[in-house]
Amino acid sequence: MNIENKTVLITGANRGIGRALVTEALRRGAKRVYAGTRGALDIADERVTPLTLDVTSAEQIEQAVSEVGSLDVLINNAGIALYDDLSSSAAVEQSLAVNLFGSLNVARAFLPLLKRSKGAIVNNLSLMSLAPLPLTPAYAISKAAALSMTQSMRALLSAQGVTVHGVLLGPVDTDMTRGFEISKASSKSVAQGIFDGLENGEEDIFPDPASQSIANGWRNGVAKAFEKQYAGFVPQSAAAL
Repeated sequence: MNIENKTVLITGANRGIGRALVTEALRRGAKRVYAGTRGALDIADERVTPLTLDVTSAEQIEQAVSEVGSLDVLINNAGIALYDDLSSSAAVEQSLAVNLFGSLNVARAFLPLLKRSKGAIVNNLSLMSLAPLPLTPAYAISKAAALSMTQSMRALLSAQGVTVHGVLLGPVDTDMTRGFEISKASSKSVAQGIFDGLENGEEDIFPDPASQSIANGWRNGVAKAFEKQYAGFVPQSAAAL
C-alpha cells in the first residue's frame, strides 16, 4: 500500500492524531483526504474534503458514504477516553459506542468501496488493548474489544482483498493524555509511524517508542500464534460483514 495518489478517510480528524494523520497523508501525496469530524475543520488544502461524521450516528455515516466516490484507506481514529472506576455502566457503554461500535459501523458502511479498491482498514487501538490502566478501565475494555474486532475483520476479509491493520498505540501527547506525567510520543511522529507500518504491510503497527518495546514479543507470542491458527478456520469463500 503506497499512499501516493490514494484516497484516504480519517475519522476524528480535527485534532491530535487525526489531524496529524491528515497532514501526513497529504505529505505522502494522497490524492484525496476525507476528514471526518464533528465540527469545523480549518485545513486549507484543495485535496481535503471535510465530512460531518459522528461515528455514533447512523445517519451521518450513511450521509458520509454518499459523499465518498471511491476509497483506498479507512483509518478509524475517532475515540474517547474517560476516567472511571467501573462504578457505573455509563462510561463503559459510551466507550463501547464510540471506540468499538463506531469503528465497526464505519468499516461496514465503507466496505463496498474498500472491496472495490482492494484497500485497507486501519483501526487505531492502544496498548491498553493488551493490559488495562485501571484509571481508565472503560477505555481499556473498549479497546480490548476493538482489538478482537480487528483480528476478526482481518480473517474475514483476507480472501476479499481488504487488509486490516491494528495500531497498538502507546502514550501520545494529545488532549486525552493531558495530566499524565509520563513520556509521550508526538502526534506527528505517531502519524508517520502509522503510515510507515501501513506501507510496509504490517498487520500490527507499533508506531511509538512505548509500543515498539513490545513489538517483537507480540509478533512472536502465543496470542499472535492463536490468532493465525484460528484464522485458518474461516472458509475462503465466506461472505463477511
